Amino acid sequence: MIRQVVPGDAAALCGIYNYYVQNTAATFEEEPVTALEMESRVRTISAAYPWLVLEEEGVIAGYAYANKFRERSAYRYAAEISIYLKNGQENRGLGTLLFGRLLEETKKTNIHALIAGITLPNDRSVAVHEKFGFEKIACFREVGFKMNRWLDVGYWELLCK
Repeated sequence: MIRQVVPGDAAALCGIYNYYVQNTAATFEEEPVTALEMESRVRTISAAYPWLVLEEEGVIAGYAYANKFRERSAYRYAAEISIYLKNGQENRGLGTLLFGRLLEETKKTNIHALIAGITLPNDRSVAVHEKFGFEKIACFREVGFKMNRWLDVGYWELLCK
């Protein structure tokens, strides 16, 4: 089941996200996010953008959302998207389901351009984005430093026509 996020999902979302914070370079956050902080993010972001969770048997197995791309007003029709699956839920098609639904929801908004920043290498993430028509538009070399190494970030874009 895919549904809209609610603030009460914050602890479960932290359980998913903090795995990536602590064990991977998929996110550039380096400190675990508290449930209180995640709840604040849910309230702020979901008030203006789509944020979906995927549940299996009452347990959240992943989430995806759109968010403000940049602060300047001319960027108001662009959004950055993110998707996270619970560790161990990969290769089951859940990311594809969640991603497809997020794109459906963003098409109901005034968003014109979707942007995805992907820490490289990340073949799975690149594949799911390109499956839905995203095109690589940039690569910033060594822009992040996490886990004792310099990291590249590629940017993919999809124009919502």
